[in-house]
Amino acid sequence: MPRSDQRPSGTVLDGKVPRPGEPGVTRSAVTRAVMLGPAFVAAVAYVDPGNFATNFTAGAHYGHRLLWVVLVANVAGLFFQVLAAKLGVATGRDLMRLCRDRYPRPVAFGLWAQAEAVAVATDLAEIIGGALALHMLLGTPLLLGGVVTALVSFALLHHDRRGRRRFDWIVAGSLLGIAGAMLWLAVAARPGVSGLSSGLVPGFAGRESLVLAAGIIGATVMPHAVFLHSARSAERAGALRTAGILRAGHDERMVLRGVRFDVTVAMVLAGLVNAAMLVGGAHLAAGTGPLVETLEDVRDGLRTSLGGGVALAFCGALLISGLVSSSVGTYAGQVIMTGFLRRRLPLMVRRALTVLPALVVLAAGADPTAALVWSQVVLSFGLPFALVPLLLFTRDRGLMGSLVNRPVTTACGALAGAAIICLNLSLLLP
Repeated sequence: MPRSDQRPSGTVLDGKVPRPGEPGVTRSAVTRAVMLGPAFVAAVAYVDPGNFATNFTAGAHYGHRLLWVVLVANVAGLFFQVLAAKLGVATGRDLMRLCRDRYPRPVAFGLWAQAEAVAVATDLAEIIGGALALHMLLGTPLLLGGVVTALVSFALLHHDRRGRRRFDWIVAGSLLGIAGAMLWLAVAARPGVSGLSSGLVPGFAGRESLVLAAGIIGATVMPHAVFLHSARSAERAGALRTAGILRAGHDERMVLRGVRFDVTVAMVLAGLVNAAMLVGGAHLAAGTGPLVETLEDVRDGLRTSLGGGVALAFCGALLISGLVSSSVGTYAGQVIMTGFLRRRLPLMVRRALTVLPALVVLAAGADPTAALVWSQVVLSFGLPFALVPLLLFTRDRGLMGSLVNRPVTTACGALAGAAIICLNLSLLLP
């Protein structure tokens, strides 16, 4: 395998960086323009097919009861995505490279191995989701749909080679399309204020709701999105340094404001989408039709209660989600291997390795919706291996300089990480 570090930072903008002082160009405007985009790439992972499965299943089985989990998961996702981006801005290195540089080799290798396992679980959800959407839209056999999803997502990934900005805009446009479809569904469902407010009161309803809560968290605060966002932000910050725009101190704070804006817009949009999914599932639970167990049941229920247009929008959003999130997942896998090992597999090889388990699951005739839910539970178990190093690095003043975490920031991160670990451990108890 060829040795390879990340692409030179100057290539990230696909052209010359505008200089402050040029007509109509200010330093803050350049910063906002350069830093806009990475959070949208990461946010696609927050609305992937795994989110469809966990959120609709949670709504269909428990009404609005787990809406608070969706809210908390998205707030935690916003929090950790800001930390990941801040790490890249402050150090010029991503989370994986810092683990490689600062931890013993066996530890770094172990972190890489579990990150690769998480990448496989991620691709499992995305390929199955795309295959299921094609099956519901066109009647395509699931195995063939999985192959088509893998090929199309691979083609989308090639836009990244032709320019990171182009890839970012494709991803952002896809996110907006998914959001439009899901918000239409939520408005059509006309949720009651009392139901929504009751769903914001923390609580569970048995062990199965714990599994779904873990799946919601794993589907939202996805480990590979944290790794990927740190890498993209480090690249963008490198471009600003090359252009002479980013310097220590005040300039880093200015860049961080741009990062927070990017993350906030992307994550609020993703949060609304996730809430809309659960609201849609709760609408089906309130009906008198058959029990909703699969995403095909969701489509049928939406068609019966809200009309064929909403059902079609649901299937289209699921297909877009599977295609785009799969390409982002493959790209994240490349970044993870490069950061941890300074190695890079050819994209076709990586695509084949990560898609194979999904195709095996489809060929075996397993329940696609159940596979989606459990793949997200696996992601929840992988979260601490990304979040703990992230918190340790961002609290290190020698590493972070003026962007070091405040004590309250580290405390909030530690509390969120501990809650995720406790939830995971509760699933292992008899």
